[in-house]
Amino acid sequence: MENSPESDNIATCQENCCDVPTKPLLTEERMRRKLQFFFMNPIEKWQAKKRFPYKFGVQVIKIILITMQLCLFAHYRYNHVNYTWDNRITFSHLFLKGWDTTREVNAYPPATGPLAIYRVDDFYATIDYAYSGYANLDKAVGPYSYANEDNTMTDMLLCIYQYKEGIIFGFNESYIFNSEIEEKCINITQPVNGSLDSKSYMTDFDLGLNFSALVRAELIFSLKTVNFKAAGRISPPNCYLFNIVITFDNEDHDGQMVVSLDADPIRLTCKGDVSYIKDNEIESILRSLLNYLVILICVTSFVLCSRAVWRAHQLKNITNRFFVNRFDQELSHTDKMKFLNLWYIMIIINDVLIIVGSAIKEQIEKEQFASDHWNICSLFLGIGNLLVWFGVLRYLGFFKTYNVVILTLQKAAPQVARFLLCALLIYAGFTFSGWLILGPYHLKFRSLSTTSECLFSLINGDDMFATFSIMSNKSPLLWWFSRIYLYAFISLYIYIILSLFISVIMDAYDTIKVCYKEGFPKTSLECFIGETNIEDVSSGLFRTDSNDSLGGLMKDLCCCKRIHRTYSTLRSSTQSRATILI
Repeated sequence: MENSPESDNIATCQENCCDVPTKPLLTEERMRRKLQFFFMNPIEKWQAKKRFPYKFGVQVIKIILITMQLCLFAHYRYNHVNYTWDNRITFSHLFLKGWDTTREVNAYPPATGPLAIYRVDDFYATIDYAYSGYANLDKAVGPYSYANEDNTMTDMLLCIYQYKEGIIFGFNESYIFNSEIEEKCINITQPVNGSLDSKSYMTDFDLGLNFSALVRAELIFSLKTVNFKAAGRISPPNCYLFNIVITFDNEDHDGQMVVSLDADPIRLTCKGDVSYIKDNEIESILRSLLNYLVILICVTSFVLCSRAVWRAHQLKNITNRFFVNRFDQELSHTDKMKFLNLWYIMIIINDVLIIVGSAIKEQIEKEQFASDHWNICSLFLGIGNLLVWFGVLRYLGFFKTYNVVILTLQKAAPQVARFLLCALLIYAGFTFSGWLILGPYHLKFRSLSTTSECLFSLINGDDMFATFSIMSNKSPLLWWFSRIYLYAFISLYIYIILSLFISVIMDAYDTIKVCYKEGFPKTSLECFIGETNIEDVSSGLFRTDSNDSLGGLMKDLCCCKRIHRTYSTLRSSTQSRATILI
């Protein structure tokens, strides 16, 4: 009797797909054992298969290296930012007429108003004062030099930005105006003897300065200096170029021209004493070695966690297919989400942030980067390190005492999100209302951001009396409104909304405590998996061959589906032949 094609298909499937014809198909026990192992923590997996939890080891090493890198970079960046800030204060004393020490301390409320000029002569006097300070740079305490290689004065540029036409005839309420802004720059480093009469000098250049049309003026020049403070056994001095800009802001045209100074530092390659060259190389090698180690460990962590997420996705599909074949039902959305490990997603994100931040840090330490790159680098490394330390909660969650906190936050998250949405709408209403009504009369409501910050501080009980007392008495109506407004907001948020917020979290906490005593409600997937005993974990039950791995399950499930299709074809073919015979 010849073999039918259907029999050949069955034999081929059993030979190619299942390898051993007598091996049982995918059983519930093998599926359950695979799922039990998947949902174990690293310690249980170590006990089950006696394999070192290398992902856990990588995370521990990563925390140590990243924290070390962050501490060194934070100290280095603090010195850099503090040094540049102190130099900006020094430049303000040297080049800004009317600058005093009271403006160097950030106080609230501010002790002084903005540094501004109000007369035409003050404008020219301020330029003359800046030029005199720049021309007599050798009298400064700091080790400042001109930017030219021969230590001669570089060009000091005065740039004027003004409307093309802007003439005002206030006596008859008329004007001539053209909104196009023109830019004109002149070099004012020609005078000698360290003095400058900017008014006559600008008249000679026919600059056409019109204060009624003036929008902004900028005085631009550069300096070089060397910082010895960082010098040590493995840290050589740093060299900087400061691009200084003195700005005269007249955009409001309110009779007050605000004067400010900004200094943008750029690191230069030093040409110092040769005794520092060897130490400089040692420091550079050590810093680069740490950066490369951090990048390497983060790349390893990224690959391992990405692989774990992908394998979890495969196992989810296999389990869903198994439930459909065996129980005629798919996994619920809740059960599918159990395969998505958000801790791994967070680790992948912080790996990317730290890799990018470490690459920028390496470039900062070898190239001539401006201060904004320091800020970008600190942003990447800071957020990455924050997420790294958040990831430690994953391992604390393996212990019941700490897991209560994590489960409480997880349980309360949906309710808290809905609650915060409602509270945010009320908060937005108070914010816009306070900004609009109280802004012109209250220091803390001058802008939308300061209004929001003031209200958030009031929620936490901060500076309440000052908020009440600062309100201006110019308008009695608005003074009474401010009292009603502040009393209503404080009472609503402190006594009602915050109490409700706490009750939402406490309700979730009580639910979690009850579940720990009486058991958590189980989904269909958890009921199928069942309980895993410590004896089973240590007995070697999970130390199986490769056929019980994820690849083996995929092969078996594939074989089951092909055999099922073959048997269906065979059954339908047999029924057709029987019908013909009848």
